[in-house]
Parts: sequence; C-alpha cells; structure tokens
Amino acid sequence: MHEQETKETPLHQWHARHAASMAPFGGYDMPLWYASTKEEHLAVLTRAGLFDTSHMAVVEISGPDARALLQLCFSRNLEQCLQLGQSPLYSGRSVYGVFLSPKGHVVDDAIISQISSNHYLAVVNAGMGAEITAHLRSYATGYNADLADLTDGLGKVDLQGPKAGLILRQLLEDPDKVLAEMPYFSFKGNFPLETDSPSRVRFRDGTPLLLSRSGYTGEFGFELFVPPHRLQAIWESLLEAGREYGLSPCGLAARDSLRTGAVLPLSHQDIGDWPFLNTPWDFALPWANIDHGFSKSFVGGEALSRMEEAPITHPFVGRDPRKVQVDEATRVTAESGEELGSVLTCTTDMGIGWYGDRIFSIASPDKPDDFKPKGLCCGFVRINRPLADKETVLLRDARRSIRVYPTRSIRPDRTARKALSRMLRE
Repeated sequence: MHEQETKETPLHQWHARHAASMAPFGGYDMPLWYASTKEEHLAVLTRAGLFDTSHMAVVEISGPDARALLQLCFSRNLEQCLQLGQSPLYSGRSVYGVFLSPKGHVVDDAIISQISSNHYLAVVNAGMGAEITAHLRSYATGYNADLADLTDGLGKVDLQGPKAGLILRQLLEDPDKVLAEMPYFSFKGNFPLETDSPSRVRFRDGTPLLLSRSGYTGEFGFELFVPPHRLQAIWESLLEAGREYGLSPCGLAARDSLRTGAVLPLSHQDIGDWPFLNTPWDFALPWANIDHGFSKSFVGGEALSRMEEAPITHPFVGRDPRKVQVDEATRVTAESGEELGSVLTCTTDMGIGWYGDRIFSIASPDKPDDFKPKGLCCGFVRINRPLADKETVLLRDARRSIRVYPTRSIRPDRTARKALSRMLRE
C-alpha cells in the first residue's frame, strides 16, 4: 500500500522562497514559522498576521432539503443559533458546530455559512472534505440535496489582528460598502465566486472573493476565499498593503498558540473520537431552555442524552512558559497523586503573563506600565472527575512536572468580537 502523497497549497513555492520552516499537516506541506513563532504570535496580538489556510476543506450543500439535512447532521439548531439562541441562521451569517457519529463522538468541527435558504458551505479541517461529504451522503436518502467536496477548489488566507481591517480596506473595491455592518461570524460576497450580482465583493484588481469576519486566533480579522490561481497575487498584495502596519506572514505554530490562548479546540486533538460532552464548547450543542434537553433531534444527540458519565475537558494556564510533551505517557494528576487523565494540548501563549494575581495580555488596554509578557503555558486536559474550586493539577511527562490552574478563559482582552467600526479607526 502506497503512502498518500503530501499535497501543496498554491502558496507552497512562495513559502519555500521565503525560508519558511515546513512540515506535514493534514496531508499538506505547510509552513510552521518564518522568522519565529513568538514574533508571529505577537504580531497578531499587536499588529496583524497573514496565514495560508488553503489546506482547509470546503463542502457545498445545496438543494431544497439542504437545510433539513444539516439540521439532521450538524450539532447546531439552525433555527435557534443566533442572538443567544433566539434567531435562525440567515443568508450572510455563519455558525460553528460539530458533526457527530451516532455514538456522539466528533467526526469533525465546522463553520456553516448560509449563502441562501437552500445553499450552504461547510468549512472543515484539512483532509476532511471527502469524509464529511460521505458522512452527509450517508444520511441524505430521501433528502433533495446535492453535496460537493470542493477540496483544493478554493484559495484561502486568514488576515488576523487589530490592523486587519485597515490593511484590507486599501485593497477592496468599494471598501466602505463592503465593511459596513459586518458583525462577528458574518460574510459578504457571492458563491460561486465569479457570480456577477450587486452583492459581489471584489478586490480592486477585479479578483472576486468571499469575505468572512471570522478566524482561528481569537483576534479581530477575516477569512478570505479567492480563486486558487489568484491566491499568490492576493497574498503578495496583502503583504505589501500591510507593510506600514507591521503585517507578518505567519505559520501553523503561531496559529496553534493563538487558538489555544483563545480557548479554541483543534479537531482530532482536543475533540475527537470520544463523547462531545463536558467541554468548553458545549455551546455547539442545541441545548433547550426547558428540561436541559436538546431542542432538536440530530445524529449523535440520542447517545449524548442517554449518557450518564463522560470525560471532562478543561482549559488550564500555568505560571510560566514551561510546557510538557503531549503523548500517551504524559499524565494529569491531583496534588495528592491521584490519576486524573491526559493532556490534549500544551503550548505557550507568548503574549500574556501574570502581574500580581491577574493575567494581562500585551494588548490589554489597562496593562501596567512595566508589564512585559513572558508567556504562559496553557492548553486542555481531559480528566475523569470535576475539579474543586481553585484545585490545581500537575502535568507530568518524562522530564518534568508542572503545576497548572484550571480556568475558563486564558488570554484576556481578545478582539474578535469588537465592533468593526472601532477596529477601522487609525
């Protein structure tokens, strides 16, 4: 049996020419970093960073029963997912959730975007386009819905950081119109991209795009979908426009440390082939207001509703930047030595630090004048019992043991949800 060939994004040669440190990820040869992970991490917190995310897969769901099929297979209730569960998903808006197996285990997480009432896009993880398409198809009998795996059919980059809007505004055709009234998890543009209509979004050079106000860093920014053959030109135009704002190309290492500090999961690492319960991301389940049950029937929902016990996934933060290895031998224990579980993610958010009994970010508006972030260890553990209030735990690998503090939030003063009008001010 031959090993699957590692794929390349349309920007692969650009990465190689600019001395990126490359490594396989999700079946693609991807940049880990350029100058340094720390510099790229801090750039996103204080200026802006640009990520090649063309390895992500997109699945198109269309037809009269497209919404009904997603209601069956996707964890979020599309009729009650906006405005704190009071409003339905509508055209121009997106929502995060998961696809589950009948056992209630995660197949993959996804962002669903509604193009129209019978047309949706699901952005899933690298290498998962075919699997999610097959998963949906297995439940599509009797539904009038068409499914298309668009893997490698779109170019995608993420522009993240407080200066992202100022940079993008320089390159858009009619930027004031495009950037008006774009709340978090909304998008503008047509799909297919080349569709000519009054709602189209284009760069000044004529390149069409789907522009989404979202991302995977916890910071203000956008995801940009463009034709693959135009990706390098757009990438280079963004870097040139961002030069005066300190824009940096960023790799997957900074993407990982940023998303962890923002308490965002990595699919197949922090969520995966175990029950999707007792996590920081329980909002992705369609909880009802009455009786604490689910507000709809969906694949995996019955198994979860019958489950009496499930592991608990908990974010944590340390007191210094030291990390432990994440492997099967690394354990989580109570101070007493009681075995509690395993480490899912352990990295360093290099933009934060303790000052007294409070964590500040380098971007915190009220940080002390002499605050200098040294970085803090952070991540997720999966444990077998709830923790008592203020109970600390120990992470142990073959080299060291570190004490960490369970928490609900890690990096403070994140900007993802800030008003767009505020982020567009010089």
